[in-house]
Amino acid sequence: MAEDQDRTRGPILDPRVGDVEDDAASPHGRSLVALAGSMLVEINLLKLALVTGIMIVLPSLLLGLAPLLATGWLRLLPRQSAELVSDLAAGLTLVAALAAALLGGRPLYRATERSFWSLVSVVVQPAWVLVRESLRHLVERAAPGRLGPEARARAGVAATLAAGLVLSAAATLVVLEAWPATRWVGSVADLRAPQRLVAPTLANSVVIVGVFLALASLAWSIADATMEAPRTRTGFDPPVPGRRPWRVAHVSDLHTVGGPYERRLESGRAGPRGNEALERTLDALVRTDAADPLDLVLVTGDVTDAGRATEWAAFLDRVARHPALAGKMLLLPGNHDLNIVDRANPARLELPGGVGRTLREMRALSVLDAIQGERVHVPDRLRGAVGPTLREALRPHEAAMRAFADRGDIRSARRLSRLWHDLFPMVAPPETPDGLGVVLLNSNAEANFSFTNALGLVSHAQALAMSAAFRAHPDARWIVALHHHVVEYPGRARFALRIGTALLNGSAFVRRLRPEADRLAVLHGHRHLDWMGHSGPVRLVSAPSPVMGADDAGYFYVQRLSPAPDGGLRLLAPQRTPVGASSAQATADAGLRAPNSAGG
Repeated sequence: MAEDQDRTRGPILDPRVGDVEDDAASPHGRSLVALAGSMLVEINLLKLALVTGIMIVLPSLLLGLAPLLATGWLRLLPRQSAELVSDLAAGLTLVAALAAALLGGRPLYRATERSFWSLVSVVVQPAWVLVRESLRHLVERAAPGRLGPEARARAGVAATLAAGLVLSAAATLVVLEAWPATRWVGSVADLRAPQRLVAPTLANSVVIVGVFLALASLAWSIADATMEAPRTRTGFDPPVPGRRPWRVAHVSDLHTVGGPYERRLESGRAGPRGNEALERTLDALVRTDAADPLDLVLVTGDVTDAGRATEWAAFLDRVARHPALAGKMLLLPGNHDLNIVDRANPARLELPGGVGRTLREMRALSVLDAIQGERVHVPDRLRGAVGPTLREALRPHEAAMRAFADRGDIRSARRLSRLWHDLFPMVAPPETPDGLGVVLLNSNAEANFSFTNALGLVSHAQALAMSAAFRAHPDARWIVALHHHVVEYPGRARFALRIGTALLNGSAFVRRLRPEADRLAVLHGHRHLDWMGHSGPVRLVSAPSPVMGADDAGYFYVQRLSPAPDGGLRLLAPQRTPVGASSAQATADAGLRAPNSAGG
């Protein structure tokens, strides 16, 4: 009998429950230093050097070399063309200059913008946040419990400005140290003996980057300090008599996994396994829609946990069971959909322009097309207007996308990556001139390393296309949807969340929205945080994740929006819907429920 019981008992280590390996990428119970240390031990130093060289060092060296080459060529202009061509070194330099010129236009601009923000994300923003948060910590330690909200806000502004001054001073010292070795005017001898350019190019590069850091630190701090501090919403707008509000179910950070026993990267064993919570969320959306029809189901990113094909397949399988819901759904990509290089190895690096990221982009793009391809439009950048539908824009590229998925060649990766960037923002135009439109932004900064995967960026090209959509529908109301939070919320947050999850150009983005603030609301996810507030006139809504908490504890909101008689947009009290509960159990009116202050 005892032997029979031994044969039927479960394993000592139940593989369905998981073990410490499932927590490899999870920050729960681990400090930022511990995470960084474990990743640095495993990192490929050669790839790290290549990524740094391609994204930061090479552009800096080109900036340092440019004035020497330009002035050297200006001195050659009066000479005869035969003498110019006969000089091999000068001829090769000319060929290189012409090749660089041929890269002009949008690809060159995009590469420049990417390098600029790479430098910001690697150097300026982490250093600025480190100094700022250290100063805030010292102030709070000096006066524990004696700082009220207003005093804490003033201390934050002072710390922000001080951080900019400290970084700017440090960069200025580096500039002064390197300045004596610089040279900004080239000569014919430099073109014939390029080795003469090495030392001044290095010095010029250090000075240019140093000046940038000095000015950027000050500009960043001033922009952040002068922007209206985010405030938690203390009330909601009254409904418009006789007008049914738009009902928008705002869902974010579903983190779909590929198998029934898989854990999420971010939560590890502290979160749920499999996709049962996703299924409960979809069922709750169906019940909510049946009780009072929804106008829109908005999913603001992190649809999958690591952007793998199996995860997208699992999501599509579950959505396919609810076709009516899928017809109201709009998706946008999050950092987990695009920037997770390797689910099994958080320390793995990916070279810029590689195949892996483009594969993740094409997977996401294929699902976006399947869900909303005929309902959203993409930019027409030549006319500066809203262009064709996503389905129409993708039709000429379908064969190339399928071939790339089979072969994964570098040339196709670069071409299709350009296509990806050209398709955002996607716009769901209003059905009537004064209706509700939706702008879907891709707010993900390009990351080559899982440790920096969560940083955000709204490119200048996307911002211009968004403004064009606003101009095309001057009487419409708008939802501006993106994955990343645009400002830091009131209250304290873990240091890792402040330094690693920011929208790098958040203050500039908020300022761009100000002229249209009365007729729009910004909806996002990313932090798994339940919060509604505003930064000045710009209204901000953050969605919790309905799947990342304990079982049966998830929820989402149905945001209710209504056009105001003066042409603006009203935010009414939202409906809080627990996941897995019946529609009768849903809280009909969230009222003034205090927001959750714990980030995810």
